[in-house]
Amino acid sequence: MYRFESPIALLGILLPLLLYAWRRMRRQRPPAIPFSGLALLRLDGVRSWRLALQHLPAFLGLAAWVLLCLALARPQSCNEQVQEYSEGIAIEMLIDCSSSMTQEMEYDRRRMNRLQAVKQVFTEFVFGDKAKGLGGRSNDLIGIIRFARYADTLCPLTLDHEALRQYLDSVQIVTERSEDGTNIGDALALAAARLHEVEQTLAEQNRREPGSYEIKSKVIILLTDGENNCGKRSIAEAGELAQKWGVKVYAIVVTAGEGSAGGLFARLRRTPSLDARPLQEITDQTGGVFRWADDADSLLAVYREIDQLERSEMETLRALDVKECFAPFAFSALVLLCLKLLLENTMLRRLP
Repeated sequence: MYRFESPIALLGILLPLLLYAWRRMRRQRPPAIPFSGLALLRLDGVRSWRLALQHLPAFLGLAAWVLLCLALARPQSCNEQVQEYSEGIAIEMLIDCSSSMTQEMEYDRRRMNRLQAVKQVFTEFVFGDKAKGLGGRSNDLIGIIRFARYADTLCPLTLDHEALRQYLDSVQIVTERSEDGTNIGDALALAAARLHEVEQTLAEQNRREPGSYEIKSKVIILLTDGENNCGKRSIAEAGELAQKWGVKVYAIVVTAGEGSAGGLFARLRRTPSLDARPLQEITDQTGGVFRWADDADSLLAVYREIDQLERSEMETLRALDVKECFAPFAFSALVLLCLKLLLENTMLRRLP
């Protein structure tokens, strides 16, 4: 990238043009005292190379002036170096894929099962939706762990959120009875281990390359509609691991609620049928949040709350490497000026 530090000096290039226009205007005025001239005298037969080059010094002087103006404008070569320092949130999304997620709920005036609603809200949470109060998580490491009877990593923690979208689309409710269940304990333990592992990896990378991506905080967003009923680890054991490694647990329990009446007062009277105390305890233990979501709108409200609680930061440092480029223009102007003076005083010298 090139720029001029003092571009006002470029106006000097117009000075010869203004001088030429002024002289032309003076010549067009009638002379005060008429006298004879040589305009009618044809010299076609006596032209020489000196006569052909008689205007060369003037052109050399004009070129030297233009180059001098360019040099005074101080042309510079600029190389912008941008260093981005990111401090983001590492988020593991735990999605319940058990058969109970087939129950329907309404979202955006459409009926869909719970898993579809979760995927829709999660997509808006990651990519942002200003109309729904979600700013997006462009600077955050996000991974997906799905679980039913078994927990497995569907997508590792990544900043490539387009790849994350493709993995999310592939999440389906289990159909095999042998795979059905709600293994919350193992899923939480796996998520905490993945977050701890990536934190250690990035810490080692930052020791080698300072200014790289750093994890501001580690978060697990657990979404389920059932109780822990299988697996090796209990919710309490997984909570101890999360607390040990500094991982916050945000638990969202989706339930249809009880009661036949509708409206706000009916929602306040609803009492969930499942025992959510273990999840409430680990969210309090790790500094997270526990919330009920009995429809897609309340699910969106929970994600909006998490979006406000956990925000990432990015700092951009810009350094401008400037190299002065006026020297070639100044040197060329000096050479042309010297050549002009040399020609005017030797081969193209004019007699008074």
